[in-house]
Amino acid sequence: MIMDDFLMRALLAGLAVALVTGPLGAFVVWRRMAYFGGALSHTALLGVALGFLVGVAPELGVAFVVVAAALMLGMLGSVRGLSTDTLLGIVAHAALAVGMVVTATLHNVRVDLMAYLFGDILAVSWSGVVWLWGGAATVLALLTMLWRPLLNATVHADLAFVEGVNVRRVELAFMLMLALVVALAIKVVGILLVASMLVIPAASARTFARTPEVMGILATLFGALAVGFGLWASYVYDAPAGPAIVMMASIFFALSLIKR
Repeated sequence: MIMDDFLMRALLAGLAVALVTGPLGAFVVWRRMAYFGGALSHTALLGVALGFLVGVAPELGVAFVVVAAALMLGMLGSVRGLSTDTLLGIVAHAALAVGMVVTATLHNVRVDLMAYLFGDILAVSWSGVVWLWGGAATVLALLTMLWRPLLNATVHADLAFVEGVNVRRVELAFMLMLALVVALAIKVVGILLVASMLVIPAASARTFARTPEVMGILATLFGALAVGFGLWASYVYDAPAGPAIVMMASIFFALSLIKR
């Protein structure tokens, strides 16, 4: 019964992440922003360290730092002479290094770095499940409202601007949604694997989709299947759950290549 209970919590937590990373990941793939999600996830360790340092929940520290990093990247994106990938690399590795240094100074706090780096979905509590679903519902509601203007800005930013879309504001909102999703997914797959849940299911869905909406739905489906089969593999073969989920997502992507 205890086994069933923690597996149910893990499944519900994973499905919440898959539900929101699917459609949002479609935009990540279309806009070629895979490294952006990875850069944001690297800043999360700093959020964990700061959370312990100031005495608040690590999840709140992660959310604050990731959102702040997204805003900073959005503002620095217009700096001339700095390419986007260079900027992302600087922010990601600087934040990761500072997070490691701050964590090392926390002598009175035991930080399970492996759980934050690779996820600990099997340890998610019912309150964590509620937090995940609440955050996922919030991001999905925002994405639903911004779907059409964000899609127009993705296809042709200049044309979208002429049609009255505030491209800068929409893109900033998209970055903030990505930041919130990264903060949500870290508990499930960890800092080092969170970008994979944004990219791999969406890349798998792209092969089969004929419209943007279908791609978002299929990306969610592939993500949900990866969660289900990943937890199954973790339970049967005693594999780490987070990496097992990503491994299953990668297998689905490999299978999708057969159709190409």
